[in-house]
Amino acid sequence: MHIITIDFISFFSYGFVMIRALHLKHVYICFLISFAFFIDPSSQHVKKIQMREKVREMFYHAYDNYMTYAFPHDELKPITKSFTDSLSELGNLKLEHLPADYNGSAVTLVESLSSLAILGNSTEFEKRVLWLSENLTFDVDVRVNLFECNIRLLGGLISAHLLAIDSTNRLIQGSYNNQLLRLAEDLGNRFLPAFETPTGLPYAWINFKNGVMENETTETSTSGCGSLILEMGALSRLTGDPRFESVALRALRQLWRMRSSLDLLGTTLDVVTGEWLEYSSGIGADYWRMFRSAYLASQKYFRYGPWYHEANMWSGKPTYWQLTSLQAFWPGLQVLVGDVAAANSLHREFFHAWEKFGVIPERYLLDHQMIHPTERYYPLRPELAESTFYLYQATKDPWYLDVGEAMVKSLNRYTKVAGGFASVRDVTTMQLEDHQHSFFLAETCKYLYLLFDDSFVAKRNYVFTTEGHPIHVMSSWHEKLPESYFSGNWTVSKSGEWESGASALSMKVCPSIAPNSRFTEQHRESVCHVPDQKIDHRCWSNRECGVDATTCRQRSCSEAGFCGLW
Repeated sequence: MHIITIDFISFFSYGFVMIRALHLKHVYICFLISFAFFIDPSSQHVKKIQMREKVREMFYHAYDNYMTYAFPHDELKPITKSFTDSLSELGNLKLEHLPADYNGSAVTLVESLSSLAILGNSTEFEKRVLWLSENLTFDVDVRVNLFECNIRLLGGLISAHLLAIDSTNRLIQGSYNNQLLRLAEDLGNRFLPAFETPTGLPYAWINFKNGVMENETTETSTSGCGSLILEMGALSRLTGDPRFESVALRALRQLWRMRSSLDLLGTTLDVVTGEWLEYSSGIGADYWRMFRSAYLASQKYFRYGPWYHEANMWSGKPTYWQLTSLQAFWPGLQVLVGDVAAANSLHREFFHAWEKFGVIPERYLLDHQMIHPTERYYPLRPELAESTFYLYQATKDPWYLDVGEAMVKSLNRYTKVAGGFASVRDVTTMQLEDHQHSFFLAETCKYLYLLFDDSFVAKRNYVFTTEGHPIHVMSSWHEKLPESYFSGNWTVSKSGEWESGASALSMKVCPSIAPNSRFTEQHRESVCHVPDQKIDHRCWSNRECGVDATTCRQRSCSEAGFCGLW
């Protein structure tokens, strides 16, 4: 499986359990654990097929209704069975400078192409590629958010182009002359004026036809100027035009130079002056060093138990104690880092929130144990499904299939309407909102489908973009990674890969410390784990104590002379 490119992700599976009949309760618990171990592979396979088909039905219920009631406009309004040309509204909270004559750019269709490919519908894929090549134009007077257009339109077009030219997919039976790539290149050229700033950081807003508008706001977000490299870089590699990758890399380097001494970044900044406007920071080659430093800083300053709060970029002190639905992507990223133990821990907390409310609220205040009074909605976000997919790939733990099944049931129960799938306006009442976001088709359905059937990506080297579009990484794009990463603090398995029917989650044990009677020579540790200096954990001072593998908290030396979380 090549979508996870870190070789040393360990597979958290555990062996036989020693049953000690000390009490009837213990015998019962051990029986349940043993039962989990002897899961019938054939019944699990049948269940995966059944769930795959349920997700397929979800996708086509959403897609067919979009094509019937909204196409070629941007997004579907499933309750009224109508449409919204929402591209100019994405990221536009104040709904400023909305166009008068804009009739949509078929955003949902562009977003759906890679999902159609993964579901194996080559007929519909080819038909819609032909329509886009003949009808889609970006020569329209509309002000759009650069970040949103990059992940949705540019990423969607590049991904579909790569899928179209891959002969192993056999998606195009007729002739394909790089029409999608030409559309992507035209779009990329329209992005370039946004980068013409003193700092090299791009404006957040660009007009497709007229470039940067007069008196345009100079405020942008960290993600808006630092996360454009994947799509823009791929566009340069495919077209041979270095400008796209160059401006995106310049912005990324400039952003990194603006980090605090703690290796933290703020939330919003000014693209002209280069000054930070919001200092709160949170999770939401040279580039590897950037990531490593930023990841370790996140673990150090944001993590509290299984959760992550926000912190001041200068002092590292907590600012906001809150869960946001977008943060649910973080466990998936941690899987790709190799920090599966930490990913397991946070993912469980997000799923508990899903179980509690039926879906995940947009924002939950951890310090007050309450939903944010004005952000009670759930707009069909995909992040938890994404992390569930990655964790299942890393662990093959059937527990994650149960998580996916619970999500499918909730989505069908609470959000499915006759005209598609509607967003939830208030998770406490399950009142619906008349909006089916394009990412429901691009990501939510896709990741749930891949959770139950990964055959499309098996043995292929794909990386998924922010919006869930698979980019086939060409061998010529590869760069050699450093030989060592975190000097032994990775999740490792000394004797290679192994599998079992039960694992850390199903056995309800801590993956970083659980014994393994079948594979005693193997051990696992979190990326943040620093062992105590002595095997017996004895100490004279705090300097002899390491960092706990599960909580990532610094261990200290007790008065009795032992390291621990005192």
